[in-house]
Amino acid sequence: MSRPRPAHPAGPGQGPSPSAGLAAVSTALLAMSRHLEVRDVLKTITASARELLDAEYAALGVPDDHGGFAQFVVDGVSDEQWRAIGPLPRQHGILAAMLHEEKAERLADVRKDPRFEGWPSAHPDMSDFLGMPIRDGDETLGALFLANKRCPRPDGGCGFTEHDEELLRLLAQHAAIALTNARLYERSRELTIAEERSRLAHELHDAVSQKLFSLRLTAQAAAALVDRDPARAKDELQQVAALAAEAADELRAAVVELRPAALEEDGLVHTLRTQIQVLDRAHAARVTFDNLGVRALPPAQEEALLRVAQEALHNALRHSGAARVDVVLEREGQGAALRVTDDGRGFDPGLVRRAGRHLGLVSMRHRASGVGGRLTVHSAPGEGATIRMEVPGG
Repeated sequence: MSRPRPAHPAGPGQGPSPSAGLAAVSTALLAMSRHLEVRDVLKTITASARELLDAEYAALGVPDDHGGFAQFVVDGVSDEQWRAIGPLPRQHGILAAMLHEEKAERLADVRKDPRFEGWPSAHPDMSDFLGMPIRDGDETLGALFLANKRCPRPDGGCGFTEHDEELLRLLAQHAAIALTNARLYERSRELTIAEERSRLAHELHDAVSQKLFSLRLTAQAAAALVDRDPARAKDELQQVAALAAEAADELRAAVVELRPAALEEDGLVHTLRTQIQVLDRAHAARVTFDNLGVRALPPAQEEALLRVAQEALHNALRHSGAARVDVVLEREGQGAALRVTDDGRGFDPGLVRRAGRHLGLVSMRHRASGVGGRLTVHSAPGEGATIRMEVPGG
């Protein structure tokens, strides 16, 4: 049974001008380039395709390795409808054709195609259909599916046209770039998380393990002195209590760093303040934090600033021999700047780079540039170090 078609706002014969078509494509491509998360990119591609081709429904499927879809994003279907439709579709019929062939599929009525296998009971009725694979070289990253071109078209006709197919092909080519970039970004974040965990493992080994070893030796000494020299045993037990407190603070600091959710819940300023208070208690060096007018920043910038602060603090507290480390976050125009300064032994940034001992500088620069920011390093032997990261307004 055919469904009613909403009338197009333009009258017959009044199709969009070439400039309007280019503007629509440009808008769609810009929308795709604004996102880095894969799920957001998929949603934007799907919504852009539906709007660009004036379709009632659009979907984008990303295949898994088991004959189904790892992700399947729809536009034009309500959340309630989508839940009622049921599990994600399998790769069969027209869907499989889009994933296993390189060419587009444009059908006047998908229900009359021999590959059509019917809809789930809650699925909306569809007739005219346009499908396009999204490919990166020989790899099929996904497939775009559009259905029910709004009729009548401006030229008085119905269904998808050859011009629609060319527009969707252009969109799919750029969608492949956007999706590849998003995947690379997410992989980079996964590697960064692995690096963070490795760093924390070294922190625990260098600090907590050593303190626990000292605690064990001190406790053994106290036990040996209890009978013959109670006064010295008491001193040793007080040292045990101090070492235990230091070990607990070190563990607490590591746990705080392992909680990225705190950033989302509490914001950058509160999270930084909390972590620096823990570090100040856990280390002999004085560690301070001052916030000068910074409130909320875009999430990506807040995460990058936090990770750079953590890396700079790690370097200062573990490698510089600093007696004092000061962290300042300040408003700078529409953006913000982070400054981590220590009075440690310092280093020659050029020699460090040439020797391959980066002290995390490469990672910090990567984080800064990833959010449109800039990292500068000022240091010299015997003169401490200052790490400064600036980010633009969100």
